Amino acid sequence: MSLRARFTESLKAAMLTKDAARTSAIRMILAKLKDTDIAARPAGVEQVPEEQIVAMLRGMVKSRRESEAMYRQGNRPELAEKEAAEIAVIEGFLPQQMDEAAMREAVAAAVAETGAVSVKDMGKVMAALKARHAATMDMAKAGPMVKAALGG
Repeated sequence: MSLRARFTESLKAAMLTKDAARTSAIRMILAKLKDTDIAARPAGVEQVPEEQIVAMLRGMVKSRRESEAMYRQGNRPELAEKEAAEIAVIEGFLPQQMDEAAMREAVAAAVAETGAVSVKDMGKVMAALKARHAATMDMAKAGPMVKAALGG
């Protein structure tokens, strides 16, 4: 099932169960998706592909994590909890992330596959990882792993 269909089905289910927080979060996702689709129209794209939707969701999670941290620093726990609830809803639509052990295996495989031997080859390894694991691997965590694997 596509992400767009999952959004619609989840919205219907949340509305039926009268889950106001979940309904609000899914509506927010749909509004952001509509904005993303509209922004892509000048390039001749009617609807953005799944990869861009996943990237949009990751961006939404990142901004909410930052907001949550700021609310906690500002002693506003009620707003921080709202952000945390929205993060949970958004993450429910994201693909499951690799754990650290799986990431290390993927990094080792990419290093072997590309024949990388030094930190100068890091770009090749990161490109190979991104091509295969973009949806399931946190590239910010993969970078230091690749650097360590290449002796940097």
